[in-house]
Amino acid sequence: MARCTAPIYGHRTASAAAACPACSNRYSNSYNSPYSNPYSSSYSTVSSSSSRSRGAGRTSKPRWSRASSPVYYTPAEVHALTPIRRTVENLATHSELRDVFLCHAWEDRQGIAKELHDLLVSNGVSVWFSEKDVALGVPLMRAIDKGLVNSRIGLVLVTPALLQRLPQEGIADKELSALLAREQLVPIVHNTTYEALREVSPLLASRSGLSTAEESIADVAAKLAELVAFEPTCENE
Repeated sequence: MARCTAPIYGHRTASAAAACPACSNRYSNSYNSPYSNPYSSSYSTVSSSSSRSRGAGRTSKPRWSRASSPVYYTPAEVHALTPIRRTVENLATHSELRDVFLCHAWEDRQGIAKELHDLLVSNGVSVWFSEKDVALGVPLMRAIDKGLVNSRIGLVLVTPALLQRLPQEGIADKELSALLAREQLVPIVHNTTYEALREVSPLLASRSGLSTAEESIADVAAKLAELVAFEPTCENE
C-alpha cells in the first residue's frame, strides 16, 4: 500500500498533494482534500496557462487580493490565510495597532528576520520588530507582551535557529505560546521543513502558513502585505 507523504510535506500545496502516491487521486485537479475546505468560495481559479507561468499549483486569488495583483496563491494557502484575514478585517478600525508582530530567533535578527522586516515595511506594512522596538533599559518580556497586544496578527519565522531555541523555553517560546493562544498566527518556514518543526512543536506544525522553499522571501512578504492591507470599500466583499 502506498505511503502518504503528508507527515513530511504536509500536503500544503496542490503540487505536493498530487505527488503523494497515496493521495494523488483525491487531490487531482480541484484539490479535493478528504478534509473539506469551508473557504472554497474565498478564491477564484485562473487558467492553466497562468498556472504554468507562475509555478505549479499557484492558480488562485483570495477575495482580498486586487485583480491587478501579480501575486498568486495555492488553494491551501488561501484556506490557511482566510481566517487570518477575517481577524485583520475585524480589527481594521483599531488604527493604533501594528499590522504584524514578528517573532524570530535572536540569531536571525540581523539576517532573514531583518530581511523580512525590511520587505514588509517597503510594502507598507507596520511591523513590531524587537531590533527597533525595544528601547535600552526596557525589560524585554514586557516589551514583547506590549507588542503582541498591540498587533493585529503574529508571524513566526521558523528557521533552524528557532528550532534550537524552542526546546530551551526561551523568549521565542514565550512569544510563540502567546501567538498560538490568539489564533492569529502565520508560520513562515525558512531553510527548514515542517517535518523538522513537527519534532519540536507539533502544535505549531499543525498550522499552515508560507514557505520560502516554495517561493522567494520577497513573494512571501508580498502575500503578507496583501493579507493585512485593508480598505473600507472592501469590507463587504
